[in-house]
Amino acid sequence: MTKNVLVPISNGCEDIETVTIIDVLRRAGAEVTVASVESSEGLQVTASRGTVIVADCAIVDCTDLTEGWDLIAVPGGLPGSEHLAASEALDGLLRQQVAEGKFFAAICAAPSLVLASKGLLQDRAATCHPMYQQTLEAREVNSESRVVVDGNCITSQGPGTALDFALELVEQLFGVVKREEVGAPMVLTTSATAYY
Repeated sequence: MTKNVLVPISNGCEDIETVTIIDVLRRAGAEVTVASVESSEGLQVTASRGTVIVADCAIVDCTDLTEGWDLIAVPGGLPGSEHLAASEALDGLLRQQVAEGKFFAAICAAPSLVLASKGLLQDRAATCHPMYQQTLEAREVNSESRVVVDGNCITSQGPGTALDFALELVEQLFGVVKREEVGAPMVLTTSATAYY
């Protein structure tokens, strides 16, 4: 069964996180839609380290998907997370995702600047980039784990945890067997994930 995943992007999003999320989920067979929140600049964005990424569509084009999204995965980075947090269209999509009990995820600065700023982590355990952990508004802040899964919410710490994060997204959507199928050819070692 096909899984529909939305990855919103913006100028200043974190290069490694963005590309890793998209790549690993596509390896697993997910239908990944990359959507730009940059209304005035077309579909091309420049990530925080200068990588140019071309989105599939604008975020406003993603609000009418009849069956909705199985997962919305938000990359971090600065000022990318700030741009994503300011998007009204993404705000509406994330709130709908949470209301419907579907998967939502964020990494690096995005758990704090995008999810927590909207009150979406108040009842969740979460993690984020160490720079934001002191101010992360969540039920519990886990500073030890690279990836934290609390129900339908998945968060992670930063560029160095991007593969762990993306593989956890695969596991949540498709199961552990698919995670192993995708991860094994990448020659990865396993790491600990905290579950709540």
